[in-house]
Amino acid sequence: MDKWTEIKTAYQIARLGTVSAAADVLGVHRATVIRHIDTLEAELGARVFLRNRTGYTPTEVGEDLLRVAHATEEQFEQLAGRTRSRSAKITGDLIVTAHERTAPLLLPALQRFQDENKSTVIKFIASAALLKLEYGEAHVAIRSGPKPDQPDNIVQPYHDLKFGLYAHESYVAHNGLPQSRDDYCNHRFVCWEQDKTPFPFTGWLRRNVPQTNKTLISANQGIADQALFAGMGIGFHPEIYARKRADLVEILAPQPDWVVPLWLVTHTDLHRSAKVQAVLKFIKNDRSSR
Repeated sequence: MDKWTEIKTAYQIARLGTVSAAADVLGVHRATVIRHIDTLEAELGARVFLRNRTGYTPTEVGEDLLRVAHATEEQFEQLAGRTRSRSAKITGDLIVTAHERTAPLLLPALQRFQDENKSTVIKFIASAALLKLEYGEAHVAIRSGPKPDQPDNIVQPYHDLKFGLYAHESYVAHNGLPQSRDDYCNHRFVCWEQDKTPFPFTGWLRRNVPQTNKTLISANQGIADQALFAGMGIGFHPEIYARKRADLVEILAPQPDWVVPLWLVTHTDLHRSAKVQAVLKFIKNDRSSR
């Protein structure tokens, strides 16, 4: 017998006592409630309720039926509770993509996220390439430069990466400090440069440092950083990282036009998912990256 709608109607009448109250709870007309009961009784071949002036009273058959209905409702509520619990539990892969140089900013927040969500596996794709979030290539992306404008993406400010000009103490010990702009021609520079993506400080280098004094040029910031740490020359470095190194000497403090803005980017289809919302909360609330 496929009569779950009618059984649910009978259960509400028994629980509430009147057709009108059951109709209100079920969001249907009184006539629909009465029709459901008539259909159910015809199917069973017996009365489910006794009608009287005060309402509807279950018969013996009705009591049996309602015990089944009550047990079914309880089992459904238990199922719904288990489903909600599983939905709230965050598991599986979380794919994050960012330039390798921003990893130190992100990792403390990702660690705290994973401490609370131990069933997750973080896949960190260190790349400057713009992975396609709409195809699920990443759940969360950190993008640098001008505000991303790809359609269907949600973009939020993340961090302003301030760059200063630094030298390793070993370089300073052997070469001293530049005394003026004219003195830059007497110093060596290690440079992080890309042809297609000029950085804010690229113009400053072009105006102030002779090309012959750029003794190491790399499109990979990690290589430029290692050259800086090895004392090969003066170079640009994020202030937030330089503050944590006692062996770096500040040559020029960060300037407003050397700032590289970072953006949190998610796709609209995934933005409201529990997993993405949870990791975004940790990333945005993290203070170690400020």
